[in-house]
Amino acid sequence: MGENKENTKEIEVEKVSSENKVDEIVEEVKVKNAEEVIEDNVETKIEEKKEIEKKEDKPQVTEIKQNNSKEITNIIEEQKESKHVSKKKTIVIIVLVIALLIIGLFFSTIFALVNINNTNIIEGVSIEGIDVSKQTIEETKEFFYKKYEEIKGKDILLKYEDFETVVTIEQIGTEINIEQIVDEAYKKGRDGNIFINNFEILNTKIHPVNLEFNFNLSEENMKNIFDNISFSLPGTVVQSSYSIDGNDLIITNGTKGVVVQNEELKNYIITWIKTVLKGQEVSYIGIPVEEKDPEPINIDQIHEEIYKEPQNAYIQHDPFQLFVHSNGVDFDVQAAKEQIKEYQEEYVIGLSITEPEITVEKLGEEAFPDVLGSFSTNYGASASNRGINIAIAANTINGTILLPGEVFSYNQVVGDTTPAKGYTLGGSYLNGELVQSYGGGICQVSSTLYNAVLYANLDVVLRYNHSSAVGYVAASRDATVSYGGKDFQFRNSRQYPIKIVASATNGVLKVAIHGIEEEEEYEVVIESQVTGTIPFTTKYEQDPTLPEGQQVVKSNGSNGKKSVAYKVLKLNGVVVSRTLLSQDTYNPMQRIVRVGTK
Repeated sequence: MGENKENTKEIEVEKVSSENKVDEIVEEVKVKNAEEVIEDNVETKIEEKKEIEKKEDKPQVTEIKQNNSKEITNIIEEQKESKHVSKKKTIVIIVLVIALLIIGLFFSTIFALVNINNTNIIEGVSIEGIDVSKQTIEETKEFFYKKYEEIKGKDILLKYEDFETVVTIEQIGTEINIEQIVDEAYKKGRDGNIFINNFEILNTKIHPVNLEFNFNLSEENMKNIFDNISFSLPGTVVQSSYSIDGNDLIITNGTKGVVVQNEELKNYIITWIKTVLKGQEVSYIGIPVEEKDPEPINIDQIHEEIYKEPQNAYIQHDPFQLFVHSNGVDFDVQAAKEQIKEYQEEYVIGLSITEPEITVEKLGEEAFPDVLGSFSTNYGASASNRGINIAIAANTINGTILLPGEVFSYNQVVGDTTPAKGYTLGGSYLNGELVQSYGGGICQVSSTLYNAVLYANLDVVLRYNHSSAVGYVAASRDATVSYGGKDFQFRNSRQYPIKIVASATNGVLKVAIHGIEEEEEYEVVIESQVTGTIPFTTKYEQDPTLPEGQQVVKSNGSNGKKSVAYKVLKLNGVVVSRTLLSQDTYNPMQRIVRVGTK
C-alpha cells in the first residue's frame, strides 16, 4: 500500500510537472506570436490532455503529455526553420531584382549610346501613310513642302451630273501644318527619359505609328467658291426675291432645288489632298448635294428693308456735305400677308410713294461734280435683241444714288428681266453653253458697272465670274448676274454720296460713277492675266436628219482658262498697294458635232 501511495504521488508529481511544462510551452508560443497552426495544435493537445485526465490509467496520461510536449516543440522548431527559409528566399529575390535592374540599366545605357548619334526619325514612323523613318527632320520637311507645292496649283475637278468645274488648293486658301507634324515625328523616341525613349523606339518597331496633317481651309474662300458652285448646279434652289418697279413691289417665289453640302465637299477635298500627296491620282470629286426648299417669304423683313420716310436733298457748306433726297416708301403689310397665302410664282404689291419737295436733281451739278471712275464696252448694233436688253438695264441703273455706307444690289435694282418690261431673247451662258434667254446681255451691264466701281475705288461686296469666258471684258474683270441667284453688289465706301450714270447708244455701253473727289484721291490700275488654260472636249450627238456618217459642227468649242486680277493704287505716281481682286476659273465650251444616222 505504501508503495502504491508513493507511485501515486510520483504520478501526481509528474502530472503537475507535465501540466506546468505544457503551460510554459503555451505561454512561450503566445509570447512569440506563433502562427495560428501552432496555437491550434496547442489547443488540440490541451484538449487531449483533459480527456486523458479523466481516464484512470495515470501512466498513460503522463506518456501522452510528454508526447504532446515533444510535438509542440517540434512544431515551433519547424516554424522557426520556415521563417529562416522565408528570409533567405526574400533576400535572394531582392538580390535578383537588383541584378535585373543593373542589367536593364546596363543594356538601356548601351541601347541609348547606340542610338544617341542617330539624327534620323526612328523606324516605324509614317506621315499620311508615307514611311519617313531613317530620314532626317530637314529631309522630311523638304519632301512634304515640295510635294505640297506641286499640288497647290493642280486642278481639282468637281462634277455633278453634266456640270463640271475646277478649283485649286490655292484658291480655297488651304494651310497645312507640315512643321508641327514633322517635328512630332522626329520627337518619337527622344522626348522622354532613357527608359521611356528606349521603350518607344522598340514599341514603334513592333507597332508602327502614322501621323496625319491638319488641313485648315479658309472658311470665307470656301463658302464663296461653294456658293458659286451651288448657283451654277443644274436644278439649283432659287430663293424668293423682290424688287421695286416704279410704284410696285414685285415678289418672286423661290423654287425647290439642290445645294452643295459644304462640309462634306470640304472633307472630300481634304481626302483628295491626302491621296495626291501619296502620289496617287484622283480623276474627279463628285459634288455632294442635298435638296432644299427656298426660304419662306418674310413680308415683315421686306417691309423693314424698304420702308422710308420722305427726305429732302440739300447741301451743307463748311464742312461740305451733300444730303440726298429719298422718297417715302410704304405698303400695307397685313394685305401683303393675306396675298401671299395663295401660292403664285409672282406677287405684285402696290407701294405708297411719297415724294420729297427737294430732290438731288434740283440741286444741280454741284451735288455730283466729279467723275470718280468710268468704263465702256462695245456690244454691236443697237437694234439687236441683245442691244435692246442692254439699253433697258442701263437705263434702269442710271441715276441711282447711294449714300455713304449704302450697298447697291444689281438684282434688286434691275429686277427680273421679263417680256413685260420690254426684255427680249438674247444670248446668255447656261451650264457652259450659249443659249437664248429673256434679258440675255444684262451681264455686260453688270460687268461694265463692276469695272467703273473698281476705278472709283469702291468696295466690292459680292461678285461672281461667268462659267465660261466672255468677249467684252478681259478675264477676271467680268461680273455675272442671274435674278434670284448670282448678284453683283458694291458699297459706297467713300465720304460723299455717289451717283451711277449709265447709257447705251450706238453699240457702246458707258457707265460712270459721279460724286465729289476727296482730299486724297488714288490713281487706280487694274491688272489681269491668264495663268492657265483648260482644253475643251468634243461631244458627238446623233442626228437622224443627216445622212449616215455625215458630220456637222454645231458648236466650235473653246478652251477654258484660269486667271487672276489685282487692283493697284498709286499716289503721285508711286504704288502704295496691290490688292488681289479674284482668282477665277472659266470652264471650256464643249465642241459639239452632229453625226448623221439616217
